[in-house]
Amino acid sequence: MEYRRLGNSGLKVSEFSFGAWVTFGSQVDDKTALECMKVAYDAGVNFFDNAEIYAGGRAETVMGNIFKKMGWDRTTYVVSSKVFWGGKLPNQRGLSRKHIMEACHAALKRLQVDYLDLYFCHRPDPETPIEETVRAMTDLIRQGKVLYWGTSEWSAESIMEAYNIAQKYMLVAPTMEQPQYNLLHRDKVEKEFASLYKEIGLGLTIWSPLASGILTGKYNKGIPKDSRLNQSILGWLKDSITGEEGEKKLKKVKKLGDFASELGVNLNHLALVWCLNNQNVSTVILGASHADQLKDNLKAIDTKKLIDNKVMQKIDAIMQ
Repeated sequence: MEYRRLGNSGLKVSEFSFGAWVTFGSQVDDKTALECMKVAYDAGVNFFDNAEIYAGGRAETVMGNIFKKMGWDRTTYVVSSKVFWGGKLPNQRGLSRKHIMEACHAALKRLQVDYLDLYFCHRPDPETPIEETVRAMTDLIRQGKVLYWGTSEWSAESIMEAYNIAQKYMLVAPTMEQPQYNLLHRDKVEKEFASLYKEIGLGLTIWSPLASGILTGKYNKGIPKDSRLNQSILGWLKDSITGEEGEKKLKKVKKLGDFASELGVNLNHLALVWCLNNQNVSTVILGASHADQLKDNLKAIDTKKLIDNKVMQKIDAIMQ
């Protein structure tokens, strides 16, 4: 495992990290969750991603219990949470000072840690002034409850607004953004954010590098009945691979699979290493429903040496 700086910060995160979205607290049992965490940690993964919304907070509880049981030195891992969707009542969601503070304290309790290394604003909040959010995050950092704060699925314009407010009032600016990034979802990272990497030193902790399994090729012949794409919370993703546009995507994935076979590598490994080839990506968040799946994805690191300019150009040609 190699490590990269989180943007312009001094924090080092593993190239592959491990996240609890969809699986912890809902899809997998606690024993499987522990096995996955141990596989990741033993492979050199040092960043574990979570959020208050994942399984209604249960994902953080499961992860916190694992931290306690394993007794890992706190200096050896980085853990995150995200704030936005905490509940149904008015002040249980959004990015107001009240919800940010209360959500942080609740996450610390569930994760059983004294501080969060990373704290993300999970979505932009049009009903809260960005200055209020920046001040609340700054206060949490000054209190030692958070080390770095960032955003997830914000626009470049909103990130720059937060950065400029921080500069103007001597507050703490966002360090990182967590966008979706994969071979089927590229524009935001490669185009919209292009100026932010040098201008403000933005780091990226990307999610869904395999497009929730689409880039493994397992949906090329249709969606199995037991697939997680049939879960209601992933209805948006199921819609993306059905219909005319979905067929076009799957045709590209099939061609990409043929190219991976020519290279002698697995399609999922090729797709994961493609993400790492973008030097603005600080870490690629992996998910898994069982330990063997995670072990396999972590082996993608062995594929890095095969990805040269010619391979990247061929991939671009296939994906158009």
